[in-house]
Amino acid sequence: MENRVLPLAGIHNFRDYGGYQARGGTLRTGRLWRSGHHFDATADDLDRVHRIGIARVIDLRGDSERAQFPCLRHEQWAGQVVFHPGETAGDHGRAVHDEAAAGVRTTDDARLAMVKLYDKLPFRAVLVGTFRLYLQTLAEDHGPSLLHCFAGKDRTGVGAAIVHRLMGVHPDDVMADYLLTNTAGNSEARIAAAATNVRASFGPMMTDDALRTIMSVQPEFLESAFAAMEREHGTFEAYAAAVLGADGTLVARLEERLVA
Repeated sequence: MENRVLPLAGIHNFRDYGGYQARGGTLRTGRLWRSGHHFDATADDLDRVHRIGIARVIDLRGDSERAQFPCLRHEQWAGQVVFHPGETAGDHGRAVHDEAAAGVRTTDDARLAMVKLYDKLPFRAVLVGTFRLYLQTLAEDHGPSLLHCFAGKDRTGVGAAIVHRLMGVHPDDVMADYLLTNTAGNSEARIAAAATNVRASFGPMMTDDALRTIMSVQPEFLESAFAAMEREHGTFEAYAAAVLGADGTLVARLEERLVA
C-alpha cells in the first residue's frame, strides 16, 4: 500500500483507504477511494480516475457547494452520484473548514474551532443522511466507490474513519489514514487551492499558521468526533446503529463486501 495515493494535478488528496487489517481479514484494495472535489480536474486526471472503474461517487458536500463547484466527470463515466439533498455546512456554499474559519485569528483559535466543528459533524442531519446512503451503497457492492467532499479532509475524513471503525481497523491505522491528508500528494497545492476561499472571507486578520491549521488535520479533530458519538450514545457502535443505521446485519454485509 505504499502507492495508495494517486497523484493528480487538479484533484487533491485522492487515495485508496483500503488495505488495512480489519476484523476477519484485510480491507480490499482498489475498492475504497477518497478525495477532494473534481471541479479543477484535468483531462489526464479524469482519464486516470476513469481507469479505476468507480461505480458510485458519494458526495458529502451540500447542494450549494455542488452548484458552485460542479465536479467534472469522464465523458464515458456511467456511474451514479449519491448524496442526501440539503446543506452539510452551516454557511451555504462553503466547505466546513470555511465555516470553522469565521473569527479565527491565531493557531489556537483555529485548533479550537476545528475541534468544535468535529464535535457537531456526526449529528448534522444532511451529512448523516449521506453517511447512511454511503454505508448502504458500500453494502450493496456496486464495485469501486469514491467518497469526497470539498477538500477531502473533514467530512470525508470522518466518513472514512466510520467505515474503518465498523470494519474493526485498529485505531492506530484509523488515525494514520486520517492524518495522511497532511502529506498525500501535493499537499501544498491543496492548501493553496482551498485557502483562496478562506482568505477571501477571513484572511486579513488570520495568521498564516492559523490558516494552515484550518487546512490540515490533527488527531484531536477526529478524536472530537468520536468523543461526541460516545458522549451521546455511550459507544461508537451504539451511535452507528442508532444514527447511521449500521446494525449487525448491515455491518455483516459490509464485511462480506469489503473484507478479504
